Amino acid sequence: MEMPKTLQQALIYFNDPDNCQRFMIDVLWPDGKVKCPRCGSEKVSYLANQRRWKCYSKHPRAQFSVKVGTIFEDSPIGLDKWLAALWLIVNCKNGISSMELHRDLGVTQKTAWFMAHRLRLALQQGGLGNLAGHVEVDETFIGGKARNMHVATRKRRITGTGGKDKTIVFGMVERGGNVKTKVVASRKREALQPEIRKHVEAGSALYSDALLSYRGLASDYAHQVIDHAVSYVEGTVHTNTMENYWALLKRGIHGTYVSVEPFHLFRYLDEQSFRYNNRKQMGDFDRFVLALAGITNKRLTYAELTGRDRTDREPIPPTAH
Repeated sequence: MEMPKTLQQALIYFNDPDNCQRFMIDVLWPDGKVKCPRCGSEKVSYLANQRRWKCYSKHPRAQFSVKVGTIFEDSPIGLDKWLAALWLIVNCKNGISSMELHRDLGVTQKTAWFMAHRLRLALQQGGLGNLAGHVEVDETFIGGKARNMHVATRKRRITGTGGKDKTIVFGMVERGGNVKTKVVASRKREALQPEIRKHVEAGSALYSDALLSYRGLASDYAHQVIDHAVSYVEGTVHTNTMENYWALLKRGIHGTYVSVEPFHLFRYLDEQSFRYNNRKQMGDFDRFVLALAGITNKRLTYAELTGRDRTDREPIPPTAH
């Protein structure tokens, strides 16, 4: 059977456990040699009735399935639902909420929320090279709109005006290329300039607004400034690419997820950046396969996700996003 190219085909294909098994084998062991994820040994035998392998090296938990060593490990949810959820997350332009996943997959909202965050872990693209050429930098505030909040929530979360009580996100985008975003502590020079020097090649053309924190970059970059109090575009000098990315990000956060806790925000940034950076010359299946390349050697427990393993903050239960 040919590999699925559309969501409908993917749902039909992955509904067959044998297809899921063969597909995951190709992802995890492209050379066709199944290896124990715990010790790397090839001395394994397949237990067909259990859809598992047994490793003959001496170590605990000698049996393993295709989930072991991946973000799916220890999950009772079937691969048919996991793979369908990943397909939806990487191919829905504005993301997909846990409420939608809950309805579409037939799992609880709490389970869908946990699944989505584990899948976002697979979308982290730490291996991307530095940005170069024409690069725009900008920062934005992310936070709930007060008019959309319950009065009790508004009193707890909104204690000032403007950017107060909102999370600051810094972004860098190569025109025609990739974007990199990060939650930062402030808009001050010491928070922004190290990120630029770390992720943008020296000598690149750099475009920013007139924020004073960007002063001092001309020694390493061809830095040009657009003062938004005067105009938004002067020839090639603008930050419109980055502004358009912020609009896309916020449309997903406000329109799809509705509410995002600040300590989870970086996960949503990873998700949106993955889709943006793989938007060109790539079909839905190719984007899906690329995301699967990031599922191994990663774990995210519910305690880590909710903060229950931390003593410095009160756990916050999942909300409908």
